[in-house]
Amino acid sequence: MSDPRIRVALFFGGRSSEHGVSCATAGGVLGAIDRDRYEVVPIGITRDGILTLQPDDPSGLTLADELPEVRDNGTRVFLPESASTREFRVREADGSERSLGDVDVAFPILHGPFGEDGTIQGMFELVGLPYVGNGVLASSLGMDKHFTKTVLQGAGVEVAPWVTVTRARLAEDEAGPDRAWRRRIEALGLPVFVKPARAGSSVGVTKVKDWADLDAALETAFAEDHRVLVEQAIVGREVECAVLQGRDGAAPRVSVAGEIVLTTREFYDFDAKYHDAPGVELVCPADLGEGALREMQHIAARAFEAIGGAGLARVDFFFTGEGFVLNEVNTMPGFTPISMFPACWLASGVTYPELIDELIQLGLETAR
Repeated sequence: MSDPRIRVALFFGGRSSEHGVSCATAGGVLGAIDRDRYEVVPIGITRDGILTLQPDDPSGLTLADELPEVRDNGTRVFLPESASTREFRVREADGSERSLGDVDVAFPILHGPFGEDGTIQGMFELVGLPYVGNGVLASSLGMDKHFTKTVLQGAGVEVAPWVTVTRARLAEDEAGPDRAWRRRIEALGLPVFVKPARAGSSVGVTKVKDWADLDAALETAFAEDHRVLVEQAIVGREVECAVLQGRDGAAPRVSVAGEIVLTTREFYDFDAKYHDAPGVELVCPADLGEGALREMQHIAARAFEAIGGAGLARVDFFFTGEGFVLNEVNTMPGFTPISMFPACWLASGVTYPELIDELIQLGLETAR
């Protein structure tokens, strides 16, 4: 008798600087997914981009002193050869090959470039494989902070003022008489945040409170991407909400708000997110009035639709007391059991296993 369960290919790891975060997310999903309903094929992507078959075991993918990592175990996984089949194959470390059987849906829990940016989504599209989450366009838009802001501005959503620079532009600035780019940056006022255009989890981000520190901050960001945003710091509460695509063409669903409360830390950086560094408290649900919450949810849904969102997103805001300034749209947000995206849904009545189930069902429903 054949196994009636839905077969899910779980992709994690990857080539980005958020490799370890993705592995930790995989551990959470493997530990919580409904095994009566789903069979999982765990496909770990090494830092070099090699697709490997990994153990179906969450114990080696936990948040600890060091983030987990996909090691090259000698296996090689091959995706379907065309859109006419859903069969995955594996070459074992000893050189023998075997079929992994058909896969119903891919679940890419990859953060950062080469996973969250539309690249792997395009690969799934080429072979006609249904997948969880945002499509090629929304993924690439959401990954690139410059173009996210540009699209959201066009949709009438307020974002923080910013200047996008490259090394070439800054070099022209140094050689020219008017230093136009520096003047544009300094017109933002202090403090500013310096961010890689395409990175997440606060990797490469620096808060600059003195213009003397700007060059070092730019170098940190350029280590992650060739384009860098210098963004005006907005004074306000850091609040965010989780979005799920509506079923059957309905409007997006938006969770209650969560809040990042900074006590002694300058901002919610990588160590605070994944190494439990002190100075930050996560509060969910956030203490927002009913009217403010409704406004935030409305803007989040509008932003999700503006980028052509599908599946899921986390939308981050600054609440100034007078209104909301949208900070980022994360198309594959942190998804460990303790991350804000599942926490917001838990506070809204959706458990972590139910959330995994809903995302897979949405991926199957919206098969492209």
